[in-house]
Amino acid sequence: MRMLQHSYIDGRFVQTLGVETMDIVNPSTEAIIGRLRLAGQDDVRLAIEAANKAQHAFSRSSKQERIAMLRRLEEAVRKHVPAIREATIDEYGAPPQRATWASEYAAACFGHAAETLAAYPLTRQMGAASVTMESVGVSALITPWNSVAGSICSKLAYAIAAGCAVVIKPSELGAIQAQVVAEAVHAADLPPGIVNIVIGRGDPVGTTLSTHPGVAKISFTGSTQTGKAIARAAVNSMKRVSLALTGKSPSIILDDADFPHAVPLAIQAGLQNSGQACVAGTRILVPASRLDEVIALTQQAIAGIKVGNPRDPQTTIGPMISAAQYERVQRYIRIGNDEGATLIAGGEGRPEGIERGYFVRPTVFAGVSNDMTIAQEEIFGPVLSIITYRDDEEAIEIANDSPYGLQAYVFSTNSERAHAVASRLLVGGVKINSLQHEPRAPFGGYKASGLGREGGVFGLESFLEAKAVVGE
Repeated sequence: MRMLQHSYIDGRFVQTLGVETMDIVNPSTEAIIGRLRLAGQDDVRLAIEAANKAQHAFSRSSKQERIAMLRRLEEAVRKHVPAIREATIDEYGAPPQRATWASEYAAACFGHAAETLAAYPLTRQMGAASVTMESVGVSALITPWNSVAGSICSKLAYAIAAGCAVVIKPSELGAIQAQVVAEAVHAADLPPGIVNIVIGRGDPVGTTLSTHPGVAKISFTGSTQTGKAIARAAVNSMKRVSLALTGKSPSIILDDADFPHAVPLAIQAGLQNSGQACVAGTRILVPASRLDEVIALTQQAIAGIKVGNPRDPQTTIGPMISAAQYERVQRYIRIGNDEGATLIAGGEGRPEGIERGYFVRPTVFAGVSNDMTIAQEEIFGPVLSIITYRDDEEAIEIANDSPYGLQAYVFSTNSERAHAVASRLLVGGVKINSLQHEPRAPFGGYKASGLGREGGVFGLESFLEAKAVVGE
């Protein structure tokens, strides 16, 4: 059993001062595998103090110095990839393929940031002005439980590239994964105070970070509701805020798509990361004339999905993160039935043969109208809705009829047509006939899906301020 009682502050692992503790539960077995001592206000204040102490010198570091730091971080995290993978399986229940990808992605983030910084002009001439991009200052990085190592490392990489000392608040539901990342950061031997990690609840840790005058910027990934609260708290001290929030992504299968290929791919888009993904394509939009074919292909695809032990190489869907999340998903399945949607796969309860663990049956509803609760609210589990449309115009209208606009998927054999549809979708990103992740591209959403972008040049600039100097 892991006992986690330390925060990482000012280059050292120090005893956490908070007094509250919580069990760490393996969601596949419901067994307690560790205990976490939660950080409190005093821990956060010490971390902010350490970051501010380091910020002055770090903000004046050269591009070459920061690139060297990023390369050391990349090497250190890469050496910890096996440990990150194991923690992701045990603590989160990620299937092996997902856990391997997530742990390797965490290490790769630093290399991508180093390449971006190397090519980025920190000073440029604009008319009579010399414009310099400078560090925004001490930054709070608040990361979610569904992609612990990846979220920490992707945010940290671009903060380091910009010369920002950071205080990281990982979700308390990912404490073991965060601990492994902290050990990797320590091994990279950065100057003390540049990276600080405190694990605690949103209140008091997140609240303190959102209101403390020693924090210049907040980068948050999580729910829209929490993002709004952070933005409201941050405005009093005029903190810069980047928010990557809720999604309810549409997958549009056009009538000229290769349906035997497109439907399983759309199902995969909806069930990625066991359905616990903000980018999951949970609304599958299909031509009304092809509904029967789509249902048959969907049932065939779902029948081939293995839910269960995340250490089984054949498993593609693991458990929900917690009992509370399991119950949340079950409630939405009941709502789908109560609202009159047609259950074509899955349903309430655990999959057959599984008696323990927070496992959900992959569930698909047809006969869904876009105004139903299951089509409008983010469920964050393996529950998909099939919605029919008459023509491209209606498909676009339905896709955009959402408070969210994070990502979308378009399937078609006509590239020009697919791109024309993509251009009219009110989302931050569109994937055409693909689920490929491009880490150098901007990531973020329209509407209630967030503010700002992460990744590549946009991710770097989110941690920079522009200073214009005119005159000789």
